[in-house]
Amino acid sequence: MKTSLQFKLSQQLALTPQLQQSIRLLQLSTLELNQELEQLLADNPLLERLDDPLQDCARIEPNGSIVRETSSAASSDSGEPAPDFTDNEGADGSDQPMAASLDQSSERADDERNVDWSQDFDSRTPSDDNDEERTFSQVSDGERSLREHLMEQLTATRAQPLDRALVELLIDNLNDDGFLDASLEEIGDLIPEELDVDPETISAALKLLQSFEPAGVGARDLRESLLLQIDSRVHSGEAGTSNAWGLARAIVDEHLSLLAAKDYTRLRKLLHCNDDLLREAQALIRSLTPRPGAAYSIAQANYILPDVVVRKTRDGWRAEPNPQAQPRLRVNDLYARILRGNRVAGSSNLSAQLQEARWLVKNIQQRGETILRVAQAIVQRQKGFFSHGAVAMRPLVLREIAEELGMHESTISRVTTNKYMLTHFGIFELKYFFGSHIATDSGGAASSTAIRELIRQLIDAENPKAPLADGRIAELLGEQGFVVARRTVAKYREAIRIPTAAHRKVL
Repeated sequence: MKTSLQFKLSQQLALTPQLQQSIRLLQLSTLELNQELEQLLADNPLLERLDDPLQDCARIEPNGSIVRETSSAASSDSGEPAPDFTDNEGADGSDQPMAASLDQSSERADDERNVDWSQDFDSRTPSDDNDEERTFSQVSDGERSLREHLMEQLTATRAQPLDRALVELLIDNLNDDGFLDASLEEIGDLIPEELDVDPETISAALKLLQSFEPAGVGARDLRESLLLQIDSRVHSGEAGTSNAWGLARAIVDEHLSLLAAKDYTRLRKLLHCNDDLLREAQALIRSLTPRPGAAYSIAQANYILPDVVVRKTRDGWRAEPNPQAQPRLRVNDLYARILRGNRVAGSSNLSAQLQEARWLVKNIQQRGETILRVAQAIVQRQKGFFSHGAVAMRPLVLREIAEELGMHESTISRVTTNKYMLTHFGIFELKYFFGSHIATDSGGAASSTAIRELIRQLIDAENPKAPLADGRIAELLGEQGFVVARRTVAKYREAIRIPTAAHRKVL
């Protein structure tokens, strides 16, 4: 094969580092953006942040107004002078000089060290004092985990050391809901063979654990947990003499699947009871806790910070940026002037960092402007939603917003992912305002979001004793002019987490 040189003309799209950074920042959520900025601020000394998310906070009122709450330590332009302790006044506002206050504090400390505390605290107990009532402040020990709560009860028992060790082993195998994940055979495999622990001893340790509070802890399934809770209430006297508790225990023990399926006809036939007694037993079962250990699980609340806020003005609905979600960055002026005035060897790295800082400031600003443009375009297209709710939602796709703003659909997709909008109906992701088309008998189209809201309204207004089936809901929507198939109704009903008609039926 002979080698040769050939010329070939072609076009190739190259992404500059600045453009790559802009695309990456655009698809980040507010939380991810703050995490990214923390890393960049630590790596680049030429970059500084003007706002501090931990000190500079904002509260968003229900009407959409933003109230800034800036701590006195962080705010420098509040107009209130900081307290000055360098004058002749003391820190407590008195006329004493600071030095005199310190001298008096020293004298008081010396006097306290010389006090004979044994004269005040003798061997008498508080119960021996009948003349006056002593009150002691209670110090909260904070939130306790389920394991700590159970170990405290185990310490108060008179169990043998081996039984204590077995109960502690069982406690370590409980999940956050208070259920025992492992079987007793698996628990037995964890015990050394030289201890020679038989299965009956492990079962006895499990019985001891199941006698602890909260009732139902240590169960291996939901049925056992509910039975333990019913027995605990019966033994404590909470159940009284009502026959409903016995019926409730029979349902949980043998017919829990029928109750879950709401097959009341078979339950009445098998248990030989009337509707009133069955309804009372069902209410008692619902009063039990399906997750006995959930009360001791430390749950962390997750908050969503909206990127834009929609308010109603004289000109109509308007999207405004949320100042708390928009970081404020700038290039350090001192370092920038030093680099401009001193072109010395070895400053190429700092010059590169200066260029990266300028790119980041520009890209952050461009990110906020792009989100605001897309949000305002959505508000203009979905005016009916902000005035009347989800039933007035129009069908909308990403292509329409992209054509209106002169952007690519992929850019609109990045902007609307994990970006949130605060409205007077609540906080919604920007993707919530996009929905597929549903045909109407008049030749028009309706949004799938509006159809889901109509399905929700029909189900909320139904008779609980005779709930609407999916086919009947499709017929009612057809009477309102919406052409929706039964399987589409079922899909939308499952999307909004509404059970079937059989599971919505009540006695």
